[in-house]
Amino acid sequence: MLSMKEFMELVDHRITEGSDYGWQCFGPNSYQLSSWNGVHGTGGWSANIVFSTKSQKVYCVEVCDYTNDRAYRMINPDYVKKHDKEAQSRDVNLNQAWDDVDYVDLEVDDDFMQKFLAIKAGTEYDTRVLVPVDFTDEELLTYMKAAHERDMTFNEFVVQALTEAIQAYRADPEAFGQRYNY
Repeated sequence: MLSMKEFMELVDHRITEGSDYGWQCFGPNSYQLSSWNGVHGTGGWSANIVFSTKSQKVYCVEVCDYTNDRAYRMINPDYVKKHDKEAQSRDVNLNQAWDDVDYVDLEVDDDFMQKFLAIKAGTEYDTRVLVPVDFTDEELLTYMKAAHERDMTFNEFVVQALTEAIQAYRADPEAFGQRYNY
């Protein structure tokens, strides 16, 4: 999870507003800071961070790209369930950033930072989501060999495997669950 320091550096220490965080899912000392470049529509962006005023623990970071109508967020994994539960109790669409724009949830700090920096600079960026994968050394060697046999990079191999798994799940979730003990 990003730190307060990293967030402040991303927004060039420019805070445009702040307030107590209105929900209880992150605890009683939750505060939100926002940074907005002041531009509506093309060229516009904003970023938010929710953190504890006591411990400085970061609960959530968000960046909104008003040029491309995209919104990205990272919620501290220790608080995702609490956040989702409170959204449900408030009858709030927890995925909606604004209007018809949904959040894309990210899990990798560098993915968030790279997207944020590109949004702030107004440059093109990769909209794919980085997914952390954890392999044993044996698995890694097996998958690298398989990628080599297919004349692919390891990254291409993993992307293909994940894409095929997602397609199989979407086609028949029950069969996917039985096959992969999901």
